[in-house]
Amino acid sequence: MSQRPSDIRIRKQSRLLQLDYDDGSRLELPFEFLRVWSPSAEVRGHGAGPGTLQTGKKDVMVTGAEMVGNYALKLSFSDGHDSGIFTWDYLRDLGENQQAYWEDYLKRLEAEGGSREASGPQLFGGPTSH
Repeated sequence: MSQRPSDIRIRKQSRLLQLDYDDGSRLELPFEFLRVWSPSAEVRGHGAGPGTLQTGKKDVMVTGAEMVGNYALKLSFSDGHDSGIFTWDYLRDLGENQQAYWEDYLKRLEAEGGSREASGPQLFGGPTSH
């Protein structure tokens, strides 16, 4: 049974989607986390497999949220991505398994040479001194 949040807030200052439930529980999902785990075909792919690795999303913002029927939330992001339909069950799953999913994402970034930073990795090694 999917449980719809009783209150949904986009907290831009802390970059969190806050979901409050009638049972008193609260989920706080970071914008970057939501963006890299978007259920859209663009991110997830069109079949089996890990989908497309999302990189450079550290500073992404949620710019809008609209209800989809009585079962989901459609989020719009500052990078133009707006095709992810987050069902209540999927949002609950993301919230309850956030740590494990985030660790999986970081491991995949490392394995594939991706970066959370929008600029991407430095081409010439470490930071430069001035």
